[in-house]
Amino acid sequence: MMDILKKFGLTAPHHGVSTGRQSWLGSGENNQITSPVDGAAIGEVNSASEEDFEKVMQKAQHAFEAWRLRPAPQRGEIVRQFGEELRKHKEDLGTLVSYEMGKSLQEGWGEVQEMIDICDFAVGLSRQLYGLQMHSERPGHRMMEQWHPLGVVGIISAFNFPVAVWAWNSAIAWICGNVCVWKPSEKTPFTALACQEIFKTVLKNNDLPEGISNVIVGGRDIGQQMAAHRKIALVSATGSTRMGKSVAETVARRLGKSILELGGNNAIIVTRNADLNHAVPAIVFGAVGTAGQRCTTTRRLIIHQAQYNALVEKLVNAYGQLRIGDPLDQNNHVGPLIDQKAVAAYRTTIQKAVEEGGKILYGNEVLSGGHYSSGCYVRPTIIAANADMEIVQLETFAPILYVMSYGELSEAIEMHNSVPQGLSSAIFSLNIREAETFLSHAGSDCGIANVNIGTSGAEIGGAFGGEKETGGGRESGSDAWKAYMRRQTCTINYSDQLPLAQGIKFDL
Repeated sequence: MMDILKKFGLTAPHHGVSTGRQSWLGSGENNQITSPVDGAAIGEVNSASEEDFEKVMQKAQHAFEAWRLRPAPQRGEIVRQFGEELRKHKEDLGTLVSYEMGKSLQEGWGEVQEMIDICDFAVGLSRQLYGLQMHSERPGHRMMEQWHPLGVVGIISAFNFPVAVWAWNSAIAWICGNVCVWKPSEKTPFTALACQEIFKTVLKNNDLPEGISNVIVGGRDIGQQMAAHRKIALVSATGSTRMGKSVAETVARRLGKSILELGGNNAIIVTRNADLNHAVPAIVFGAVGTAGQRCTTTRRLIIHQAQYNALVEKLVNAYGQLRIGDPLDQNNHVGPLIDQKAVAAYRTTIQKAVEEGGKILYGNEVLSGGHYSSGCYVRPTIIAANADMEIVQLETFAPILYVMSYGELSEAIEMHNSVPQGLSSAIFSLNIREAETFLSHAGSDCGIANVNIGTSGAEIGGAFGGEKETGGGRESGSDAWKAYMRRQTCTINYSDQLPLAQGIKFDL
């Protein structure tokens, strides 16, 4: 791993955001970053202080003055070059993601590919930041709307997707004319520092200021400072619902803008008309991929009573075939949880589920010794549960799947929608009426609704986000770019008269 760190210039002492080549040094506390894969130290990073944060903000604001004046297609060209650099570094950066975060190597590489994809999307979008033209009610007048950059965009990302979610935000923000200040998870700073080094190369090659992209390492205090800073026009925050509520309240207090991508408690409905051979692999990947640490992880499985026994049997058999271990070994399916705190949450959640009447069908084991020396490996668990159990209403970032049965589709949809979160959802059915009902206004209340695919693995072309306690934000594709710009309605009078709207008379 040291060879990869050297490629990104990350083997020197790190101070807040990057190596000594950075224009400022963090002066906060020193943190040692260890890998959940083997418990080994990756390196040390000094957190930023409040004073350091203000220096970064000054640099970002200065860079914005120049960046916003470049035509959007030229900004897109810079993002295109970034995408090309990511292609060169895909294997190394994906490996670093896997080692620092703990997801499988395939998922690590896939995360970098997602960054490349959003860069490609943003490049095309840079020539499509369309406004509208409207007919005026006044003769000799033209009305139109146009879009302008916001300024500084603050990005708070989580450990589970340490680089992709940042790219969703930054690539779109950049082509819109904004500059970015990124606070990655303090659990996964090295992947963020590597991304910064890659983008710095592009900026340097184009004689552009570094302040277009800024990384600042720190904990909750830095996040709070970002949320409160009046010069950050938009805060895009990914994380827990508790964190999101705090950010939303602080940003709203100053009438700022926010995009919130928060908790998910995602469910799959399996109807009596489902193809179980089709459903099983999607359910298993959705439930155990990234060791259950995706916001789109499948956490609840609502099965028609006619399919329940057969599907549970197939799932238990499939879980028994899962290989748990070093995520850099592509023969393994499941890697570690991020840290010991996550392992404790896994244990506590299973205990509470049993106390509430749940029955463990598979799993409930923390693996230790040998290849599991970090103490972060757990066995994916299946629990027979009831929809009204308190623990089922909560999101636990661990590979725990609750299974429950239903009789009528309306009952299944009610169970599905009964949780506070509303991110991703899916139904498996070969019956078009069932599928369309699930997608209708009387169906899933989530921001994402799928048919015959799982809850996990969204593409960048569609807007990503959810409802209810998931926050309501949208990132990535479709017209999510509008959140990163300010709308301006313009009226041009090219006549020799000055009529007023609504026929109002005001003669002097």
